[in-house]
Amino acid sequence: MRLRALLENDSLGLRLLGGEDELDRTVRGVMTTDLRDPSRYLSGGELVLTGLAWRREPEDSERFVRILAAAGVAGLAAGEAELGAVPEDLVLACGRHRLPLFSVVEDVAFATITEHVVRQVSGERAGDLAAVVDRHRRLMTSGPAGGGPEVVLDLLRSDLDLAAWVLSSTGRRIAGPTAAGAAPEPPAEVRAQLAGEQLAALREGRRGPHRMTGADGVTYSLFPIRSGDTGDDVRETVLSDWLLVVGADADEWPEERLDLLHGVTQLIAVERDRRNASRTVRRRLAQEVLELVQTGAPPAEVAARLRVAAPVLLPGLGTAPHWQVVVARVEWGATAAEDGGGGAREGVARESGARRSGVREGGRAGSAPGGGGAPGGRVAQSLLEEILVDPYASGPEPSDRIAVAYTGDEAVALVPLPALADGPYDGGVDAEGLHADALLAAVREPLSRGLDGDGRLTLGVSAAVHSADGLRGALEEARHARRVAAARPGRVCAAGHQELASHVLLLPFVPDDVRRAFTARLLDPLREYDRRHRAELIPTLEAFLDCDGSWTRCAARLHLHVNTLRYRVGRIEQLTGRDLSRLEDKLDFFLALRMS
Repeated sequence: MRLRALLENDSLGLRLLGGEDELDRTVRGVMTTDLRDPSRYLSGGELVLTGLAWRREPEDSERFVRILAAAGVAGLAAGEAELGAVPEDLVLACGRHRLPLFSVVEDVAFATITEHVVRQVSGERAGDLAAVVDRHRRLMTSGPAGGGPEVVLDLLRSDLDLAAWVLSSTGRRIAGPTAAGAAPEPPAEVRAQLAGEQLAALREGRRGPHRMTGADGVTYSLFPIRSGDTGDDVRETVLSDWLLVVGADADEWPEERLDLLHGVTQLIAVERDRRNASRTVRRRLAQEVLELVQTGAPPAEVAARLRVAAPVLLPGLGTAPHWQVVVARVEWGATAAEDGGGGAREGVARESGARRSGVREGGRAGSAPGGGGAPGGRVAQSLLEEILVDPYASGPEPSDRIAVAYTGDEAVALVPLPALADGPYDGGVDAEGLHADALLAAVREPLSRGLDGDGRLTLGVSAAVHSADGLRGALEEARHARRVAAARPGRVCAAGHQELASHVLLLPFVPDDVRRAFTARLLDPLREYDRRHRAELIPTLEAFLDCDGSWTRCAARLHLHVNTLRYRVGRIEQLTGRDLSRLEDKLDFFLALRMS
């Protein structure tokens, strides 16, 4: 779309302040920011929306506009809600750099402009695709630009007598036929089976369509709906792509019908990309909030960003929401293959690499740990956006309430909770907010099949916090809960804040050098002795503490005579100068083992 078209819609509340000669520029996207330097999040062609929070003195306008012009943005729209009229220094700076400038009236939300631009740009993409797939013109021109996937599925039903549904990677229903007399959709159990079969087939490199007979006795044919944003590694997209399920056996279909169904998947992929693009604003909001939290910004600054995020995620909410943090990590290769055993157990006290890296929004992740080169953080971001969708939410896109950013190997979700004080409501949320087990109950089976072989998903959920002051603690709490989940067996594991003991909450605030010195002082003499004498003093110490200092129970667990156990404990005390009959020394050893 062209910038000029924005002025033709009075509901957007835009007024041109400068750059009339540049209104034929093409708008390829939209971005909301109040960062002083947003260049790393710009790719060119965006309409940039800003509340001017970055402007502290007139000279800031020149610096900000110069950055936007260098990035090739299409135009700038400044809101009047914070400062009133747009400052003259900003108008002059935009004129010098030939950057079109609009003002946005106070009663129009940035979300309204964002939704309009995304809808227009996506519609144009759908029109381009319709021209490419000309022989399926009727399907293409009636698709996303003309009503969404449901229109296409209704045409399949009326023209070809095929019942079809669009499912997410976890089996959640995205779309289905709406015409009268349509076949009943597969039950939830079967949808999970179908999604799992599709994920397994894609991971194994099997060519589609894939066939499966569900628990309901119906044979289904499965067609992948691949996102336009695909990478070289199938693991980057396989866990987030949609799935077209047809209630028929495609094994004997002629090539023409198979081509038609593949054309349908291409059309629906446009809708998939449109919805994914609509998440860009929410992802960037999460990135900005979490970047402030991780860099130790003042609570007032974090609170200001939350006030921007709240109406975008929960429009119409009269009061400030509570917030929860959910952390997810996808690991590939040798680390994940351990399936949560001793080698995969990270230890709840270890500092995450994500603590020391900036949070990024989609498209800029590093490789996942554990080898393989798959971007674990980006995959985890897509999975969190799927897992956190409230199945009971109304409206065309329930994921509008979800804001997820990611680091190289970790995704972090900022979840607003609007009604905690009003008691429980549907969707696995009560007065304490989201529950880890409830989040994964419906998705564990298909995701386990999609991760099978070399992948693992672990997830941690914080307690709800009432204000910006608690977000940093909530982030640490969610990360610790995820590490507890990582110590468990299985491909898909989760833990919540309820499972964290008090000492676990204290450990992240202990500096690395203090932690290393503490554990070395207590455990290094025992490790060295074990290395030289194969005495197994460390395993003995762990078992003794696990048995609460009971000689008989510990000896039975280790299959030792009690006298042998007493000899080993005595050796531990001799080497360390500690007394394991004293509570203080037991506690020190316990913490040292947890931090090692």
